[in-house]
Amino acid sequence: MREETTSRIHDANRQSWNAATLAHNSHKVDQAGFLRRGNSTLFPEEIELLGDITGQRVVHLMCNSGQDTLSLAQLGATVTGVDISDEAIRFAKELARDSGISATFYRADVYDWFDVAQKDGEQFEIVFSSYGSICWVSDVQRWAAGISAVLVPGGRFVAIDFHPVALMFDEHFEHKYPYFGEGRPLKWDEGVSDYVGRAGPALAPSGFQEGVRDFENPHPVYEFQWHLSAIFAALAGSGLRVERFHEYPFFNAAKLYDNMVEREGRRMSLPEGAPNIPLMFGVVAAKPGRV
Repeated sequence: MREETTSRIHDANRQSWNAATLAHNSHKVDQAGFLRRGNSTLFPEEIELLGDITGQRVVHLMCNSGQDTLSLAQLGATVTGVDISDEAIRFAKELARDSGISATFYRADVYDWFDVAQKDGEQFEIVFSSYGSICWVSDVQRWAAGISAVLVPGGRFVAIDFHPVALMFDEHFEHKYPYFGEGRPLKWDEGVSDYVGRAGPALAPSGFQEGVRDFENPHPVYEFQWHLSAIFAALAGSGLRVERFHEYPFFNAAKLYDNMVEREGRRMSLPEGAPNIPLMFGVVAAKPGRV
């Protein structure tokens, strides 16, 4: 993809996320108070993949509005959050201030942030990403190289995300999209949806309120479908060694299909009788060596 085309796509995504973020946060009650009282937005799956992060430097890529980033800080890490959305980072900084939880947030395209971080010599024990982040990666090799460059020797990349098999289906659970996307952008004229309003209380652990109604995003959005072998090959090609890989038959909180059923722990699963497919995956990849 030509550089000017990539830049245009990334900026379109930034604008779409700016609009959607306002709708998303309108549904969530007193998030600062929720975090201030010691609560967390993290799920058991990412906590288990991360392990003990006390005293470690963690960068949360594509951190959205910072709720998970601040929850990581509550586990004892020194945390940096990076996101392309102006509105998300504005909200994240306010949330950090109002909750009293310390974290650093940067508004940046992830590739631009990689360049600056490498120039400034920033290093981290953990690079973390979660839930709908890899689908915004336009160049998976450059993404993996950036991750490897900011990790200390012995550092780890930890990710939990929607499985690319699950992303082959539309909201009606009909097979509509390719598995092997080969880096081609998929355009959605309707932009980033109000998926928080769609999921209801499952994506609003601090409390759900109606907020914005009938949200329509005026900005289109572009996503990228990366199959697992492309992701793993990019990580390996950047010198990272995959140590753990898990697949999960449920989504955490996200109601991506109309017919999903909410189970205990805010897990969304397919109804009885539906095909059993992987809905999320988790991966831990380490950079060889020691500090």
